[in-house]
Amino acid sequence: MSFVSVEQLEKHYGATPVFSDINFTIARGEFITLLGPSGCGKSTLLRCIAGLTSVNSGKIMLDGHDLVPLSPQKRDIGMVFQSYALFPNMNVEQNVAFGLRMQKVGAEESRKRVAEVLALVELTPLANRYPHQMSGGQCQRVALARSLVTRPRLLLLDEPLSALDARIRKHLREQIRAIQQELNLTTIFVTHDQEEALTMSDRIFLMNQGKIVQSGDAQSLYTAPVDAFAAGFIGSYNLLDAERASKLLQRPIASRLAIRPESISLSLTGELEGEIRSHSLLGNVIRYRIMAREVELVVDVLNRSASDLLPNGQRVSLSIDPEALCEVA
Repeated sequence: MSFVSVEQLEKHYGATPVFSDINFTIARGEFITLLGPSGCGKSTLLRCIAGLTSVNSGKIMLDGHDLVPLSPQKRDIGMVFQSYALFPNMNVEQNVAFGLRMQKVGAEESRKRVAEVLALVELTPLANRYPHQMSGGQCQRVALARSLVTRPRLLLLDEPLSALDARIRKHLREQIRAIQQELNLTTIFVTHDQEEALTMSDRIFLMNQGKIVQSGDAQSLYTAPVDAFAAGFIGSYNLLDAERASKLLQRPIASRLAIRPESISLSLTGELEGEIRSHSLLGNVIRYRIMAREVELVVDVLNRSASDLLPNGQRVSLSIDPEALCEVA
């Protein structure tokens, strides 16, 4: 039996639909990511599950019970927002204990649980600090601790890392994933960042215009996008219509093709010739734009050393892995 089941969920504001006919199931302990561009409905869907936004129709089942009629306080759900929403007049310990106070948990039990969760998020030494005395990453860990301390059956995370710098974001996403796995906590995470989704999730639900257009693990979404939107959003696919694909491969192609940039290899001799038009250094990857048979391709090559960088105007040969050719709608 699924731990979370969303059935035919619909939300609209007047005549404006946000999402409709949303259906999915989540197993106990799974880490699910709702991924998609701004305005696709992912944050509204999360708020509907939390009870912060009403739904127009459908069911939200948690462990066999429909949450829709229940108030947010009775859903046994923890939620972490992009904005930390900490009380500025309370220190870390008091902020984390707030939910327990609302649940009327005894003082001794509260102290014990707060101490446990502060140790879990590595904030014990900062227990007496106030929000203005801490960094953004530390404040976000306080918000996470405040959600965990009530021992929710379901944890919801609404773009909690988007306001943080890249180094802190990477460390915190690793920490969140480790804590989630340690506690076997069923989690739904919202992001528009494909790297976060690919590295953190058991499964990803890719959303566009109020629909879940594809779902699966990171490997399946990355290597087998179902349509042009999925191919464009996950990775930096080369999207070729049938005419350009036929011209590039020199054989009849009836459908649109998606080709991953890293599945094209470069050499100085070969059958498919092209010319480097531009290049970008992306740390461990060099990204080239290459014109071959009047078709521009993006090609990613591992940056092993400074000598690997080829200049603009260089003639090169390309080899495309036939296994990496993906037909998309």
